[in-house]
Amino acid sequence: MEIIDAIILGVIQGLTEFLPVSSSGHLELGKAILGDTSVPEESLLFTVVLHFATALSTIVVFRKDIWILLEGIFQFKNNEETQFALKILISMLPAVIVGLLLEEQLEQLFGGNISFVGAMLIVTAVLLWLANKAKDTQKSVSKSNAFIIGIAQAVAMLPGISRSGATISTSVLLGNDKTRAARFSFLMVIPLIFGKIAKDVISGDLTYASGASLPLLLGFAAAFISGFFACTWMISIVKKSKLSYFALYCVIVGVIAIIFGFIK
Repeated sequence: MEIIDAIILGVIQGLTEFLPVSSSGHLELGKAILGDTSVPEESLLFTVVLHFATALSTIVVFRKDIWILLEGIFQFKNNEETQFALKILISMLPAVIVGLLLEEQLEQLFGGNISFVGAMLIVTAVLLWLANKAKDTQKSVSKSNAFIIGIAQAVAMLPGISRSGATISTSVLLGNDKTRAARFSFLMVIPLIFGKIAKDVISGDLTYASGASLPLLLGFAAAFISGFFACTWMISIVKKSKLSYFALYCVIVGVIAIIFGFIK
């Protein structure tokens, strides 16, 4: 992989993991634009590295929240932190089930089907538009809400459906406070990312090519830095109800992707 390609894909991953425009969809579009040759057999390792970078940036942004959460959990009491951790576990169930049962079917959708990505981006736009119209509240995420938000996260495994967009929109449409919805959305994905990384490492499918260290390092750095700023920015965007701009963006990119897919 060329160094410039690694940096570009790293920035795409970092920004779109948190901004509600679908990281998987944009990576598919990025690969199509850069050409299939820019993503060789070791692409799984590169993808794992990028996801690790964005997970790490989330931990840095929410380091205080995570520390308070861990302190509460290790008190081994039925406190607020333990209840929040339970909600995170509940939210993970749909994605874990879908990932285990439909992994091969999902992988087939990541084969450069640009028109499908475009259509799913338009679905993301509709979710964002609806969420942007919702009134702000002081309500916290409940256990039943957590499971429904988890279903939205499972659906977002489709390329073009934004994970953050789907989970935050679903949470807000359920009547939850927008800032709490964003916080829950970003924290709920950390265990899933590390679980997926562990699965890929244990599977032995990761392939390292000689001379790939620098692209991997630069891709990691690009994803971490852009992810850190995107995560921080996204919290402010949700709070100020500015999701309509991203809805418009997803419509424009989605339409272009559909057209490009048909003429390619």
